Amino acid sequence: MPTYTIGVDFGTESGRALLVDCSSGAEIASAVHYYEHGVIDTLLPDSAVSLPFDWALQDPEDYIAVLQTAVPEALRKSGVHPQDVVGIGIDFTSCTMLPTTKDGRPLCSLPVYRKRPHAWVKLWKHHAAQAQADRINAVGAARNELWAPRYGGRYSSEWFFSKALQILEEDPEVYSASERLIEAADWLVWQLTGVETRNICTAGYKAMYHDGDFPSEDFFAELNPAFRDVIETRVRGPLVELGAKAGELTRQAAEWMGLSAGIAVAAANVDAHVTPPAVKITEPGHMVMIMGTSTCDILLGTQLREVDGMCGAVLNGVVPGAWGYEAGQNGVGDIFAWFVENATPAKYFHAAAAEGLDIHAYLEREAAKLAPGESGLLALDWWLGNRSVLVDVDLTGMILGLTKASTAPEIYRALLEATAFGARRIIEAFEERGIAVKDIVAAGGLPEKNKLLRSIYADVIGKDLYLSGSPQAPALGAAIHAAVAAGVYTSVTEAANVMGKLQDEAVRPNPQHTAIYDQLYSDYLILHDYFGRGGNDVMKRLKKLRNARGGE
Repeated sequence: MPTYTIGVDFGTESGRALLVDCSSGAEIASAVHYYEHGVIDTLLPDSAVSLPFDWALQDPEDYIAVLQTAVPEALRKSGVHPQDVVGIGIDFTSCTMLPTTKDGRPLCSLPVYRKRPHAWVKLWKHHAAQAQADRINAVGAARNELWAPRYGGRYSSEWFFSKALQILEEDPEVYSASERLIEAADWLVWQLTGVETRNICTAGYKAMYHDGDFPSEDFFAELNPAFRDVIETRVRGPLVELGAKAGELTRQAAEWMGLSAGIAVAAANVDAHVTPPAVKITEPGHMVMIMGTSTCDILLGTQLREVDGMCGAVLNGVVPGAWGYEAGQNGVGDIFAWFVENATPAKYFHAAAAEGLDIHAYLEREAAKLAPGESGLLALDWWLGNRSVLVDVDLTGMILGLTKASTAPEIYRALLEATAFGARRIIEAFEERGIAVKDIVAAGGLPEKNKLLRSIYADVIGKDLYLSGSPQAPALGAAIHAAVAAGVYTSVTEAANVMGKLQDEAVRPNPQHTAIYDQLYSDYLILHDYFGRGGNDVMKRLKKLRNARGGE
């Protein structure tokens, strides 16, 4: 009898359900549900409560709506009988976290807290906890905390305890009411199974879990006396290995989705971390770049190395038996979208429409007519700060070389190149510490759609670039984990070998282009270190002035 699993990928703007044949990895059907409230970054829903700069929230009910709409739709389109679906797995953006009651009710769902911003889900790109991150780093360094090197020496404002500490310090009443603080990924598995669990991936990469435990109470107390017991009162719970069964689908959750109660629910996971198995990467030497609004980089290693600015190193954090390293860039697709929405003249939209092209496709085509270096432009890709290797969200973007003759396609190309330079800097940080990167595997909508981006990345980095064999690799990865949790396969590696997909043909670097990009990259590094390592803090001063005036 055929068996199937479902992977549900919860992204920044939407959730996608994918039904997969376990025997072959064939993707039978999929469906997408866009969050009603999207990214909440100006006003709380149904209220006049405004949000400060750098906030990014979400409504957890939007996640439940994905289960109630996208999963049944994918099942209906597939024609597969629900009894043949043996498991479900989810992946999520991270760190995306929320405060709840002890029985899992989000505080933002309670009328008394509905107008309190800190009661809502803090999305991964909520960057308003930088002050708390700075203090975490200062206290961690002063105490020689063992977790610090696992994060490249810098804990991010995006991560779990920065956001938790911000809740405590900016709304103590909400913090006091929070009986649990939990990753959205784990919260959703809780809703599916009725049992609270924590996955080893987000605990290790986002919440300082290392060598079998969290940091001590004394460390948290030094951050804030009221933070001393945060682990014991709000965090500690059963930790589940990746690919393991977190529980079984409850009757209520089964009714939401049209599935059978009692099927396996896999441990929660991060969208980037489920992707390597989806592209058949279970061995060291290959950097998987999951590219969308941002980019998350995943790399496997055989031993622990301390890498400047990495986002974490976790044993078994991606596949069993290997150290999983994470790095990334805060803004990639978001930067290109910003340019289109805010800085592209109307004449380019008219020209694109006249040819029946999407504006991005039109700019890509025109930018592809330029040779490397022809624009005379060089940019720093810090529109949303720098995740790796500087780990500083207070850095901002820059374009150097603009003249009256600069055109939209030239700027568009310079922004593509800037993100490639940022990716190269991350790769070199790993190589400097003896972690090999032989080639790149790119997954996600950006590399799928943008041929110019693929060629620029190969040329700038100077390595072969391969593409995922699936346009929805994270959802496929979640389905692979579900197959392991359901007992169809004994390990993630075994399942990946059957169900994963990677295109055979590579994008090869053009040596002539690489030679020119080497020159531009040298100048990129000068700007990177000058503005990013304290040579000139003008970016931070400008941002401080802006924030003081409350404008965008």
